[in-house]
Amino acid sequence: MTPFTAELLGTALVITIGNGVVANNLLKNSKGNDGGLITIVLGWVIAVFVGVYATTSISGGHLNPAVTIALASAGKFEWALVPSYILAQMLGAMLGALIVWMVYKDHFNETQDAGAQLAVFSTGPAIRNIPQNFIVETLATMVFLLGIFLLKPADSDLGALSALPVALLVGGIGFGLGGPTGWAVNPARDLGPRIMHFILPIKGKGSSDWGYAAVPVLGPIVGGILAAIIYVQFLQ
Repeated sequence: MTPFTAELLGTALVITIGNGVVANNLLKNSKGNDGGLITIVLGWVIAVFVGVYATTSISGGHLNPAVTIALASAGKFEWALVPSYILAQMLGAMLGALIVWMVYKDHFNETQDAGAQLAVFSTGPAIRNIPQNFIVETLATMVFLLGIFLLKPADSDLGALSALPVALLVGGIGFGLGGPTGWAVNPARDLGPRIMHFILPIKGKGSSDWGYAAVPVLGPIVGGILAAIIYVQFLQ
């Protein structure tokens, strides 16, 4: 398996499980309806663990453009490989969203709340304040990437099991900083599925909210770069 394929399939795994848990919680007549925040965060912890564990030995298990850009900014990844990694991550996120839609198609059509339909695909703010929402996504991703940089030395001891602390870090960010914006902290995780929401035929769907889309894309990228600067200048 090539790194491109690993990043594509790994990201697809993350989105299939993670967005699938959200669908199970939010869509009408689903068995897991109203499962709550704990089940959503736990689902994302499992999703990230599985995706990173499956791909670490092949591609490094980035599965997130913010991770790829941050590692390159810190001199730990080749800039020449960044475009192909991001393309793979975007395609994987779109594939994962497609799988979730195929599984929950009837439940999407039964759900009259267009906001809930969109929330299965992409994130949105609890209180809409674009500058503040951008700050939240930037800081949440900065903390996430600083955690990844500081956890990196454990790779030599844990091997692929280094996916576990990364997954736990995702859960911690979700519980601690996820309330205001839903903690995208991953441009592909939000933009890929948002594109699929725009494309797919869903009964009663509303806007894909492109006015907000830049926040979970640019915020995590800025946060990742800030984390790289802090790590290189003060923590390396």
